[in-house]
Amino acid sequence: MRADRVKIVRSQSGEIIVTFRYDPVYIEKLKGIRGHRWNPDQKCWLFPHSDNVIKRLRDIFREENIWIDPSLRQKSEILFEDLRREMVSRKYSLKTIKAYIHYNRDLFKFTGKSPKNITEGDVKEYLFHLVEEKKVATSTLNSAINALKFYYGTILKKHFIYEIKRPCKDKRLPVVLSQEEVLKILSTVSNIKHKAILMLIYSAGLRVSEVVKLKPQDIDSQRKLVYIGNAKRRKDRYTLLSEATLETLRIYWEKYKPKKWLFQSQDKEKHITTRTVQRIFSKACEKAGIRKDVSVHSLRHSFATHLLEQGTDLRYIQELLGHKSSKTTEIYTHVSNRDL
Repeated sequence: MRADRVKIVRSQSGEIIVTFRYDPVYIEKLKGIRGHRWNPDQKCWLFPHSDNVIKRLRDIFREENIWIDPSLRQKSEILFEDLRREMVSRKYSLKTIKAYIHYNRDLFKFTGKSPKNITEGDVKEYLFHLVEEKKVATSTLNSAINALKFYYGTILKKHFIYEIKRPCKDKRLPVVLSQEEVLKILSTVSNIKHKAILMLIYSAGLRVSEVVKLKPQDIDSQRKLVYIGNAKRRKDRYTLLSEATLETLRIYWEKYKPKKWLFQSQDKEKHITTRTVQRIFSKACEKAGIRKDVSVHSLRHSFATHLLEQGTDLRYIQELLGHKSSKTTEIYTHVSNRDL
């Protein structure tokens, strides 16, 4: 996709000009912005200038590469452009880039200071604010520290940032469903597409971010394998494809005949969202009467635990899950009933 897929600039009269390759889906969404008008001579869309309009445009074109006139960007956006460019050049994931920019903007808003004037005390006060007032989890706090250390330590070369200590990790065990509970959840799902998604997550031990990005060619029906490309930490792997899941996928295939994405959204050029999968799972749990505090990720935990209980070697489970360290996989020994 070209870098100039979408351009948002300011006109001489102060209006916002938006140009992009023709797409009826985007056009329909743009018509929902008050004050919009089409300029047939210049072949562009015009909007009144406001931060809210820019935010709406960002949301509409969030899946595209957007070029925005620097004069339209907010101060915080301009400040952290160096952070964004550095992370893009290092091939960080879009999710990580958004998270790092978020925490650095949040610190900027919290202190009201420019990055060059930020002190060690400011960072510690901000982290205290996250814990004391926002009640964030340990994992969230560590994400914030990673974001600040990367920007102030790696990019701005401030030495104080390395003195910031990390909190002790929460030693929480994953919530695991029994095989009977998994079967009960799946039996409540009548929509074949929804059932295929949940069965694939459980039987292959997938992350929800992995299942939504699967393509038809990633399903190897001959070898009974699922190919996961460019997963977490840009790591490729193969995992299991059960016979029951394969049969469900065949029924789904006959009905929907997906092309670009295995599980496409209403816009066939895009895949289903992780939030939609979460809703599908939550609704199924509610119907099945599951009272455990579970999320769709619990299916992945259950996959690993059930394999361990059946005598599968921990190292093999690590490969199937795509864990970098065996210590991450070892947590399932604490929830497995094999040795109890």
